[in-house]
This record gives sequence, C-alpha cells and structure tokens, in this order.
Amino acid sequence: MDTFEPLILVYTCYWCSYTAADLAGTSRIQYPPNVRIIRVQCSGMVHPNLVIDALTNGADGVLMCGCHPGDCHYLEGNLRAKSRADAIDLMLADFALEPERFRLEWVAASEGPRFAQVMTNMVEQVRKVGPSPYK
Repeated sequence: MDTFEPLILVYTCYWCSYTAADLAGTSRIQYPPNVRIIRVQCSGMVHPNLVIDALTNGADGVLMCGCHPGDCHYLEGNLRAKSRADAIDLMLADFALEPERFRLEWVAASEGPRFAQVMTNMVEQVRKVGPSPYK
C-alpha cells in the first residue's frame, strides 16, 4: 500500500517567512518536499478565497506564514492575516474540510530551523487527516 503524501501550499511573506525558507535552504536544513512555496509581499495579502480555492482544487493543506506581530514590514499586515485566518477557520466547516488542513504561523527571517520544523509538522498533521475530499 502506498503512503499518502500530502500536497501543502505555503504562502510566505517576502520579508520574513520567505527569507526563513531561504535560510533553511542555504543552511541545508531538511524538510519534506511536499510543500510548494508561494511568495507574497505580505501575509495580509492572502485572501481567504485563495486558501479555499487551493483546498477545493487539490491541495491537501494550506499554510500561511508571516512576520511576528509587531514586526510587519507593512506595520499591520500580519494583523490583517490573523483576521483573515480566523475567517478561513470559520469557512472550512462550510466546505466540509477539517481544521487541520489550514494553519497560520509566524516565522521571522532568522528562523530557518523553525521554518523547517513548521513545514515538517504541517506535513505530518495533514498526513494524519488524509487526502483532500476534493481530489
């Protein structure tokens, strides 16, 4: 029997989380190859429709990564991301999706090892939930 390998879409803020992903890569810190990173200027730009569309069109999980609160390059973009993440959490039930399929994490530019750990944890979490019902 084949082991289920989830596809995780990761929206990363350009200024912090994407830089942390780059640091993890240049530091040769391993994390699962199941993640597909999409760089956005700010995590606050990720509209809930983008997340729901990804989850209903084949992604097994979606992760939003942004700057820590108080460190946003755009001052309050990550606070907008938090309010959008709260809305997404409410929308998941409307689409019969488990809450484990979506997560918001704060990862600073200097946290390459943390970025890798968050990716590993997300893949393991979604692996336990199983494939998307929309596949």
